[in-house]
Order: sequence, then C-alpha cells, then structure tokens
Amino acid sequence: MRSITVKLTVAFLLLSVLGTVTVAVLINWQTRRQFDTLVNEIYQEDLAAVHTQLVDYYQTHGNWQGIETLFYDDRPDDGPDAPDSGLPPTKKLPIMLVDNERQVLFGNHHTRQGEVLPADVVAQGLPIEVEGETVGWLVLNSFGEDDGDFADSPEADFLANLNSLTVWSALGTAVIGLLFGVLLARTISHPIRELKAATEQMARGKLGMQVSVRSSDEVGQLAASFNQMSTDLAHANQLRQQMTADIAHDLRTPLSVIQGYTEALDDGKLPGSSEIYQAMHMQVKHLNRLVEDLRTLSLADAGQLSLHPFEVAPQDLLEHAALVFAPQAEQKGVALQLDIPPDLPAISVDLDRIVQVLGNLVSNALRHTPAGGVIRLAAQGENEHLLLQIQDTGAGIAPEDLPHVFDRFYRGDKARSEGGESGLGLAIARSIVEAHNGRIRATSILGQGTTFTISLPAKTQ
Repeated sequence: MRSITVKLTVAFLLLSVLGTVTVAVLINWQTRRQFDTLVNEIYQEDLAAVHTQLVDYYQTHGNWQGIETLFYDDRPDDGPDAPDSGLPPTKKLPIMLVDNERQVLFGNHHTRQGEVLPADVVAQGLPIEVEGETVGWLVLNSFGEDDGDFADSPEADFLANLNSLTVWSALGTAVIGLLFGVLLARTISHPIRELKAATEQMARGKLGMQVSVRSSDEVGQLAASFNQMSTDLAHANQLRQQMTADIAHDLRTPLSVIQGYTEALDDGKLPGSSEIYQAMHMQVKHLNRLVEDLRTLSLADAGQLSLHPFEVAPQDLLEHAALVFAPQAEQKGVALQLDIPPDLPAISVDLDRIVQVLGNLVSNALRHTPAGGVIRLAAQGENEHLLLQIQDTGAGIAPEDLPHVFDRFYRGDKARSEGGESGLGLAIARSIVEAHNGRIRATSILGQGTTFTISLPAKTQ
C-alpha cells in the first residue's frame, strides 16, 4: 500500500467505523438502560399485584408446587364470564419466578424451567419474603428476544427498531466516512503528486518549475515554498552561467594580451622593452586581482571569510580613506569632505577588510564623479548601530540598475568594467559587511549622485 491516497482513505474509513461503532454501542447501551428503567416504572403496579399474590400463594401452600398452573392458565381471558385468578394477565407481563436457589420456576421461551440465572440478574428482581425468609424472586424479563413470549410486544418492537436504526446508522456513517475520506485524501495527495512531478522535472535539469497553490494550509505553504525555491534555483543557475561567462570574458582579455606579447617576443617580431614588460605586468596584476576577488567571494559564500576584529574609531577609518584617495581626487578636481560628529561609538571590525570596502566605494565614487564634484565621507550613530556613508555628486545610477549594483559582474553600468576593475568590488563589499553582521545599501538619483550606506553594530560601553 504505497499510495498516500489509499493510506489516507483507509485511515479515514477505520476512524469513521471505529467512532461510529463506539458511539452506537454507547448510545444503544444507555438507551436500553433507560428503557429498562421506564419499563420497570410502567409495570411497577402490576408487579406489585403479582408479588402480593405470590406471597399469599407461598404462605398458603408452603412451597411453589403448582404455581405454573396459575401463571400458564390457558382459560380465555377475553370473555365476560371468564374466571378470574386474581392475577394480572401474566402472559402479557414480562416476568419470571425464581426460587431461592435462583432456578427458574416459570418464565418465557427464552428461559427454561430449572435454569439457574446469574446472581446479578436475580438481584434486579423483587425478593419474595415469607416470615423473614426469602423464598424466591420476581424478575422482570428483558425485551427484544426473537423467540420470547413478548417478541411481538411494543417494547420488543421498540428495541428491535433501535437495533436496526443503530446498524443502519453505522453503515451509513461508514459510507459517508469512506466518501469523505476519498475526497479529502485526493485533496491532500493531488498537490503532493504535483510536487513530486515537479521535483522529478527539476532533477532532470528543468529548473524554475512551478506548481499551483490551492490553499493556505501546510500543503499550500509547502507548494509556495517549493515555487520560491525553484525560482531561486533558476535565478542562481542563471547567475552562475552569467558569472562563468563574465569570468571567461575577464580572463580572456589579459590572457590574450599576454599571449600576443609572448608570441611576438618568442618569434623575434617584437623586441623586448620596459614598456612591453610593464604592460604584461599590468595584465598579470589584473589577473591576480580577479583571482583574489573570486577567492574572497568563495570564502564568504562558504562562511569561511576570516575576520580579525578589534576596536576602532569611525573617524580614523574615514580619515584614512580620505588620505589614501586625496591625490587621485586632487588630480581629478574632486573635493573630498569629511562629516564626522564627535563622541561617536567605536566599532569592532577587521580593519583591513573594512578599509577594503571603503576603498572600493571611494574608488567607484571617483570614477563616476566629474571634475568640480564632491565626495562626502560621513558617519553618524543610529540606535545601537553606526552608519558610514560615501556620497558623491556623480551621474547617479538608473532606477532599473540600482537593485543589481551588488550583483557579481552586473554590467548595467558599463563603467564598472573600466580601468581594469574585476566587476566584483561591490559584491565583495556586501559580503564583507554582512560577515560583520552589518548591512550595506545604495540610494541614487539619476544625474544627481549616489549614496552608499554601511550599517555596523556599535561597540556598547
């Protein structure tokens, strides 16, 4: 039984049958108890009359011999001249007479004369006492026996109808439970089968598969999670393919330059010179920088980017970045401004890594800020975090490109690949900041400039 539909259907059916049978048995048992109590109350007066006559009979005869002739009197009782025994029409009463040894003296077809009744059955009867001694019991017989004297009585009909209704109710409930189980099992199993088929397609390499979300319960949440996972995998695969192509492209250019120079030098077509060797050295440095950037990203992705944090003042970080890039800014005609309020909290960071991040951001700002522009390096406190900002007055970033500026090798802005850059600087910056439990974000207005904001946990006092 491998199908979840069959398993669920059988489970629902068994639960339905078990619950129905349990309830039916309890209701039937309780109804019979209440019915017996009601019958006792109905026949109480007649039983009292019979009980009195039986006491008189035993007192008169001293034993029960011949008592059956009194109860099984076949004389007609529907004529006006019929002799009266003084007893109620006992054939109409569901009673049994039991002696002091619990042997049946008379009863109906269900009990044989001389049969010994259980003590608990006899205990429910009326004791017949003569001179302080119990000489027998008058027991009210049960109804509903097919072969009894009272099988055709209204009471027996009621119990028979009750039993029949209980059985048919149980069967009907079982059928309804079966239908409901099949419907519910298929409702649950259908999206699971869809998920199974979609995962099989993904296993064959068809990423991006989507399934229908038909509910908001756990199965629906599972389907929604699968869709998100499938979308993310497809996007990640697309990025991987694009990254591979970008890496191949970035490697091809310096390798082609180096190959061309080395072949020309080897063939003697080009004499060696310091300019050629310097050009080759620049290409090798570019390759080395690209490999190092890829290594940094791979360590960050694996959660193995080593950090050596220690406490540092925000003013020292920004002043160091401004000092490093001051010659380039002066050469390009761009002003570097510092905006650092006093008494800012210190931060615990890996100095070399954060300097790398700030250097990348300032370098980008210098490339995109024209002469006469301003690059502002600022810091401020915010709750329990410290904000470092690099703001320029450059060309800005287009709104469609802004969400992707931290993607690897993203080239919405072609300038990112100029000047021998690997195209991984902002991606590395984000990885380093996140490794410090921080965040980095970019805001920009096209034609007015861009602001990069780094949020890092402040050092608590």
